[in-house]
Amino acid sequence: MDPLLSETLSVTQAIQLILAPAVMINACGLLLLGISNKFSNVLNRIRLLTGEKRSLLNRAPDSGLLPLESQRIESIKRQLNGLLERARLLRDAVLCYFVSIGIFIVTSILIGFDFFFQIPWLRYFIIGIFLIGMIVVFGGVVFGVNDTFKGFSIVKFEVDVDK
Repeated sequence: MDPLLSETLSVTQAIQLILAPAVMINACGLLLLGISNKFSNVLNRIRLLTGEKRSLLNRAPDSGLLPLESQRIESIKRQLNGLLERARLLRDAVLCYFVSIGIFIVTSILIGFDFFFQIPWLRYFIIGIFLIGMIVVFGGVVFGVNDTFKGFSIVKFEVDVDK
């Protein structure tokens, strides 16, 4: 039996290899769904606080700001700074997940290409690309974790201001 022939993948095995990155595409899609929802909520919160601040400042020329209104404006400014930081973290997480999906798609295509052309060095390249995709996913997770801590600190500040 020819050793080269025995190493050749069957079509079924090739399809299985091509689908392995698809599992990661699906996982990234789920992560993206959750993080996009958080991103949308943070952006909406920024819009609400900006509108509230604008409303308070628009009333100021007529009657001047009450001490409680001035305190609220300062609170809003600090919250907006924190929320903008959260929006940046979430944006970066979303970008990581989209990039990783692209990388996993490229990995699948390269696996299919390798099935037909059997270029020995291409397998190492495919593994490297797949690992880069996993690192990018990990980067998205790190951004998501940082957002979670940042979100808690913003809420804690808001609660502490009202004490």
